[in-house]
Amino acid sequence: MAYYRQLGVVPPKRHTQHRGPDGSLYFEELMGEEGFSSDSSLLYHRNIPSAIVDATVWELRDQSTAPNHPLKPRHLTLHNLFDEASWASTDAVTGRRLILGNADVRISYVVSAAASPLYRNSLGDEMVYVESGEATVETVFGALHAREGDYVLLPMSTTHRWLPQGPQPLRAYVIEANSHIVPPKRYLSRFGQLLENAPFCERDLHGPAEPLLAEGADVEVLVKHRAGGAIVGTRMVYPKHPFDVVGWDGCLYPYTFNVADYEPITGRVHQPPPAHQSFEGNNFVICNFVPRKVDYHPLSIPVPYYHSNVDSDEIMFYCGGDYEARKGSGIGQGSVSVHPGGHAHGPQPGAYEQSIGAEYFDELAVMVDTFRPLELGEGALACEDDGYAWTWAGRGPTS
Repeated sequence: MAYYRQLGVVPPKRHTQHRGPDGSLYFEELMGEEGFSSDSSLLYHRNIPSAIVDATVWELRDQSTAPNHPLKPRHLTLHNLFDEASWASTDAVTGRRLILGNADVRISYVVSAAASPLYRNSLGDEMVYVESGEATVETVFGALHAREGDYVLLPMSTTHRWLPQGPQPLRAYVIEANSHIVPPKRYLSRFGQLLENAPFCERDLHGPAEPLLAEGADVEVLVKHRAGGAIVGTRMVYPKHPFDVVGWDGCLYPYTFNVADYEPITGRVHQPPPAHQSFEGNNFVICNFVPRKVDYHPLSIPVPYYHSNVDSDEIMFYCGGDYEARKGSGIGQGSVSVHPGGHAHGPQPGAYEQSIGAEYFDELAVMVDTFRPLELGEGALACEDDGYAWTWAGRGPTS
């Protein structure tokens, strides 16, 4: 984001001496994207940020995927992946179960009540949607408060941890990119400001409020990275706690954005999915379907027309309200529909006609459209509703 912020104490000019009250020199770190050619921030550490005393293998949870073959639409019931007995011992980092993935993006789901270890993803940005519950997300930039409906954007290589709060577990839908995740270019000025036609603005993005300092010795940080063409993990041990930043400034930092602050774009006839877009990464987009007034042409059909995703897979996570187009399919809160390229999809039988005359849809869903086929992770294979593909026809294969 080309949206400058400053927290804590920084020197009046970059790359110059910055000293503490005792005269000791702080250590400046540039955290920047695309090889010094894109957004960056300067962080001032009390300790050397490169210092580590150990590095060992961190064995990741199953990252394997299987092709969607034979090709068919699928319904995944994510709430069946974690029973209540597992919540207390599951954290939002190591407990993630891979749902879908390709070379550009991976989607996971987790239900957790335990504090996570310190962690950073060096493969790309993470966008975590909070389905329910709340948490404090401690980061090297400062702390964020995450609540139901929040997107939490964590830039690549941001050291952080999740601390669930409150009586309910944290339910999180995790989108891990192999790139950076940003607002759509059509909503940005040539200098990066969100334009008047954008469905949200900078006031809706909430970053840390103050630096976060912590003490500790021999502190472990889990690092997700790539090695030998595979996604792997390393446990790094730092002699001092990495939360030692006394001040920072720049345009790269974590933030939250609540879906309730997204202002839907509507029209006289049905608007295509790009009207619902909020973010994008390399070869994928993220869209919101939020409660809204629907089409007001006198002959409009408010639910979507049938469409073929000839260039993309469409993944819809149903996280609130009553999604009109899927009535009768078995889809409900916590469901994911997988509508792959090569298959025409649209409303369930009856929904097309029944939507006529509707003025408002009370629905909430997060959509990820990818431009390369997605494969099924172990989590998807563990929670699939095998009958979904046949719901449009009313019957399945005959023996």
